[in-house]
Amino acid sequence: MIKHIVLFKLKEDLPAQEKLQVMNSFKKAIELLPAKIPFIRAIEVGLNSNPAESWDIALYSEFDTLDDVKAYSVHPDHVEAAKILANVKENRSCVDYEV
Repeated sequence: MIKHIVLFKLKEDLPAQEKLQVMNSFKKAIELLPAKIPFIRAIEVGLNSNPAESWDIALYSEFDTLDDVKAYSVHPDHVEAAKILANVKENRSCVDYEV
């Protein structure tokens, strides 16, 4: 099994209300993906509630293989969900590891 973990940092100058709206829209869109992409084994999105930390969003997901992660990354429904952050994302960090 592959665990796929991604952290997102949104732009600092993004107004708080817009930031919250974008974060919630992204969470909703990503968490709907298992109904559209059957090889997602588990997925969840956490929105940071600790202002002392620097990352805004954590995405955790599980796949059977790294090939499934790669297929997920280019799947049209995932690409569409990722567009929600396209203009407001400052940084992204990712790790994929096998268990």
